[in-house]
Amino acid sequence: GNKNNKRHRVIPRTMNAVITAAANQARQKPVKLTHNQEVARLYRKSLKTLCSWVIDREIFLEEATNLRSRFDSERGCSNAKAVRLLKEGKAELFEFTHPDPYCVPFMPGGSLFMRNPPPPLEICFPDGDIPADAPKHTLNPDMSICTPETGKVAVGSVLVDFGKKNME
Repeated sequence: GNKNNKRHRVIPRTMNAVITAAANQARQKPVKLTHNQEVARLYRKSLKTLCSWVIDREIFLEEATNLRSRFDSERGCSNAKAVRLLKEGKAELFEFTHPDPYCVPFMPGGSLFMRNPPPPLEICFPDGDIPADAPKHTLNPDMSICTPETGKVAVGSVLVDFGKKNME
């Protein structure tokens, strides 16, 4: 009796560790961002969150203008204040995150996600005679072009998190 109860408690932890290890291998390493890039991403995520909450376009434009003025009012502040504001902005964004955010149909979680992915060139041209005008780029699962600068490079395995509706 007691050994079985103890064993059942250990298995989920072991399984969780295995799944976590596999997910960590599939995740891409985060790109180190400058402060300006972090602020730009915070602004963009704030606009996307606002889009999830506001349906009417006129209200969205008014709220987006207010949001932009909040960002612009603190432009050029001291480094310590900038770090504090960025931390507070991320906390505020987390607080106002929508429980079911709007998702572009062709992105992870959307109804068109990977509906018609382009076949690999090796499949289209099995003899290896690839035309010169054929596209030379690789596509990510969200149909964006793979570039190391964006941090999204679908070379090897890619983890698509349908809960967060994003690609890691």
